[in-house]
Amino acid sequence: MAHKKAQGAAKNLTDSLPKYLGTKLYDGQTAQAGSIIVRQRGSKILAGKAVAMGKDHTLYALKPGFVKFTQKRKLNFDGTTTVRKMVNILDTRA
Repeated sequence: MAHKKAQGAAKNLTDSLPKYLGTKLYDGQTAQAGSIIVRQRGSKILAGKAVAMGKDHTLYALKPGFVKFTQKRKLNFDGTTTVRKMVNILDTRA
């Protein structure tokens, strides 16, 4: 007779933490220098004027201004073109 109750391993019951991805500042909102605009996996949205991309593809502002989302036609390596979103920081509201 066993003196302890049998217990199974519960390895599959834990869940990963949320990554909080997505757009943090939208079109027309004010951005300070260094403020995060978009957290993303891969370069779904491209960096434009006064915007830099971090090593985890996070887009952040290099100078203060207003956020402006635009579209850009991009030429792929196979010769086809795709329309991609691009984020810029503008000095004045336009």
